[in-house]
Amino acid sequence: MHPVILRKTAGAAALVLPLLFVSCHRQSVEPKQPVVERQKDSQPANQTAPVGTSGTASLPGEPAAAGVGTSAAPSEPTGTASDAAIERDPEAIKALEGMANYLRTLKAFQIHSETSREEVLDSGLNVDFGGTVDMIVDRPSRLRAEVTSDKQHRMYFDDGKTFSVWARKVNYYATIPAPPTLRELADKLSDQYDLELPLADLFYWGDGKSTSDIVGAIDVGDSQVNGVTCEHYAFRQEGVDWQVWIQKGDYPLPRKLVITTTTEAARPKFTSVMTWNLAPSFNDAAFTFVPPKDAKRIMLAEAPTGDSQ
Repeated sequence: MHPVILRKTAGAAALVLPLLFVSCHRQSVEPKQPVVERQKDSQPANQTAPVGTSGTASLPGEPAAAGVGTSAAPSEPTGTASDAAIERDPEAIKALEGMANYLRTLKAFQIHSETSREEVLDSGLNVDFGGTVDMIVDRPSRLRAEVTSDKQHRMYFDDGKTFSVWARKVNYYATIPAPPTLRELADKLSDQYDLELPLADLFYWGDGKSTSDIVGAIDVGDSQVNGVTCEHYAFRQEGVDWQVWIQKGDYPLPRKLVITTTTEAARPKFTSVMTWNLAPSFNDAAFTFVPPKDAKRIMLAEAPTGDSQ
């Protein structure tokens, strides 16, 4: 078998839980509710390991993100918009926690996501790559996802015992033992193999991730996402600004997610617009990967110790 390390795209936004959204235009937005709970800029943030949302690492034979991210500055210059203190509205934090609590009640669900990811070329130019994610989840440990983008076509399977990833275009696949939960799977893939699990934030939100790392939060106001009435929130964490549109009513689902990496001068952005099905139909075979006869098996080589990508 051929060893390979699957890498997260260098220019992709690194996600710091619970969720990350941001507008590409740094316009000031007045919070809907003036309740303010300020935090000092010097307060340390317990940053979690980066996770991803669309699984864009390259397998052998797939187009790599060559020349991406190498010109980005390690941090944003002092005095920019990201240095300014913003409000931490307790009601916005409460809404985010309510969404997470609701997601924990969902045993099975199906999602279709339209995604857009910016990558940064050596020249500093931001380029955008579109894609889709189609996913079925059966908690606590089963998943099937298909990721189609401008550069890759990838499928992920977790039958509760074995995790498999298959690159359909080049017909390579790899398998590893699966941990007991999808949250643990997202951690393992990111930490040990530097691989992104599609829409990984859903499994962190649904696992009751603390909101203590959030240093800024505002309620932007009412909004529509594909005809669904939502409340629009914006948040700030160390190295990341992000926004989430949460469906109003009895089903507080995240309908849109925008993430911007603030530690890079080019501020690359990731966007996901989600359509939900809370009563999916599936059987056990949906989560089981049967490799094609001509598929080539490879090994997922572990990421080098101390690798920051």
